[in-house]
Amino acid sequence: MMLTTLIDAPTLAARLGSASLVVVDCRFDLAAPAAGRTAYLHSRIPRAAYADLNVDLAAPPDTRTGRHPLPAAADFARLLRRLGVGSTTELVAYDGGNGAFAARFWWLARWLGHSKVAVLDGGYAAWLARGGAIETGPPGYAEARVATPTAARDAEPVAAHGAAAGAAAWLSSDEVTAAIGTGRALLVDARAPERYAGMVEPLDTIAGHVPSARNFPFSQNLGADGRFLAKDALRERWLAFLDGFPAAAVISMCGSGVTACHNLLALEHAGLHGAKLYAGSWSEWIRDPSRGVATGSDP
Repeated sequence: MMLTTLIDAPTLAARLGSASLVVVDCRFDLAAPAAGRTAYLHSRIPRAAYADLNVDLAAPPDTRTGRHPLPAAADFARLLRRLGVGSTTELVAYDGGNGAFAARFWWLARWLGHSKVAVLDGGYAAWLARGGAIETGPPGYAEARVATPTAARDAEPVAAHGAAAGAAAWLSSDEVTAAIGTGRALLVDARAPERYAGMVEPLDTIAGHVPSARNFPFSQNLGADGRFLAKDALRERWLAFLDGFPAAAVISMCGSGVTACHNLLALEHAGLHGAKLYAGSWSEWIRDPSRGVATGSDP
């Protein structure tokens, strides 16, 4: 079974010793950016590497961008090479539980054309709950493994067609404006309902949402146990929400282009393909005062 969307803890445990598998810890806390790495250094899945949202999964923001701009394709490709990733490598990303940060890693890997990537369903919490092995103390992910990848991996460039994939996978703010103006695109905001409605805004300078955007909080992809809904249930929920729109018409957004990837992962897992990412999302949209702002519930 090739990893493409989700993997559960028992399946990962059974494959953990595979030489072709690389596990990446993506734990992060937007309110305490150092907390994820601290947690990783304290305990982790054995031999997992660490990817930091602010350092590895985003470029530095500036006055024109959102809070988490996409990293340059070349920079993310270098990260994958540093992890020892080649075309035959299977990647598994995990975070603390709900999959939001791991989904960002999943999307970026696919953006560069690496399809053998999955998110650990339920994250580190699910791993611990099933009694999965852990590693404490200094990471067992040896730098020597990164510095001297196998000859086979050296011979297989990572994601050579990343630029082409990237052009089709995400939209700029101007492209989003044009797309929603046609009436044929469906802009879907993954933030919590109270943020979408503009009732609260803990992270950005302006509250509200993009006019015409509809709200599908990423938490709706999950069951009470914190894991993704079964594939059929997820598909049914999304088809009801799409209400006749094809998945390829979806433009997924959130506050900064991170939790939006959770909805993209859910759609893909449900067999609904072709949705795109609004990379800058709300935090970039509000950089331009000429862009509209709406408040309240779904239109």
